Amino acid sequence: MIAYSIIGKFDLQDQDSLSSWITFVLDQEGKELGEINYIFCDDDYLLEINVKTLKHNTLTDIISFDYTLGNVVSGDIYISYDRVVDNSETLGVSFIDELHRVMVHGVLHYCGYQDKTEEDKKGMRSKEDYYLSLRTF
Repeated sequence: MIAYSIIGKFDLQDQDSLSSWITFVLDQEGKELGEINYIFCDDDYLLEINVKTLKHNTLTDIISFDYTLGNVVSGDIYISYDRVVDNSETLGVSFIDELHRVMVHGVLHYCGYQDKTEEDKKGMRSKEDYYLSLRTF
């Protein structure tokens, strides 16, 4: 099951299509969908989580809490829609493309992909690009 929660002023379109796409990504990665909760919030909300749980006093676009067991993928993915707006403007991409990139990024972490090193970041970006290219909505 994929659930969506919104804290603040944000409207998430095409939730059924997004759920189908994320489920497709998991299938392609040989994983099974457990329970994924996407929580969309503003910068202040996510900064508070970042400070309290990770001891990082910085803005971020995503924080994920992984509850995956074996091949059953579960977790909570917090996404700052403020950061997604800023990142989309900085990168010169649409808000929707950047939002979908961040959403799949969290799921790819649950599938075992990392982004700590430059090589890992390139691999993660390649996977994100691949799955973004397969969206049908």
